[in-house]
Amino acid sequence: MPRFLLSRRWLGLLAFVLIFGAVTYRAGLWQWHRLEHRVDRNDLIREHYNAAPVPLEEVVPRGETVDRETQEWTNVTTTGTYDASGAVSVKFTTRDGVAGVDVVVPLMLDDGTAILVDRGWMATANNAEAPELPAPPTGEVEVTGWLRPNNRAGGEAVRVHDGQVRAISSVGYADHVDYPLRDGYLNLRSETPESPSQLQLEPDPDLGQGPHFFYALQWWFFGLLGVVGFGWFLRDELKRRRSEPARPE
Repeated sequence: MPRFLLSRRWLGLLAFVLIFGAVTYRAGLWQWHRLEHRVDRNDLIREHYNAAPVPLEEVVPRGETVDRETQEWTNVTTTGTYDASGAVSVKFTTRDGVAGVDVVVPLMLDDGTAILVDRGWMATANNAEAPELPAPPTGEVEVTGWLRPNNRAGGEAVRVHDGQVRAISSVGYADHVDYPLRDGYLNLRSETPESPSQLQLEPDPDLGQGPHFFYALQWWFFGLLGVVGFGWFLRDELKRRRSEPARPE
């Protein structure tokens, strides 16, 4: 081994390359694991999407929470009565660049609890004022929808102010009504009887794999580039030293 590799400068460069390589390898591996998780999630969504609706009680009984990893996007059905007085709008939502709001209404169930139902989206003026919301069907309604966990936002984002909220969460919504709420909420797919209101339903979930594969390759390429760069500098240093008269290290 050339003695100059034991100098402080070369040892420092080698340490940097090794640390850089380890970091880029771990970063690429993390992106790869995220890709695997995304693929597994997409498979689960497809399974739920193609399955027949199941009763809400069979998926999430009263008092239990929605399992984000296994139950999200499950197609469920339940029957109840909409509480129009508890309706709110989810502000600052857009569809294809158009400003609007989602309309959320609690559905009262037979056991005295309620589950939030995102009945769909409508275009509104792009401001912070609460819009007039369309009335839901009256009387008993059979609802089918995708089961969703509470939004992970917290604080004021999930609390209702002036009939509006930034993110849907039964935890933050609880202060807006005087009855217990089930965990999570439903993205409406259909209701019987149908409502005359022209709300746009939630789009199908995104089943793309995202950029994780290319991010993983990118990180590993950076790590390989560091190793190749070290080898290039080492080769250049050896060539230079061989072409010069011998000198003390």
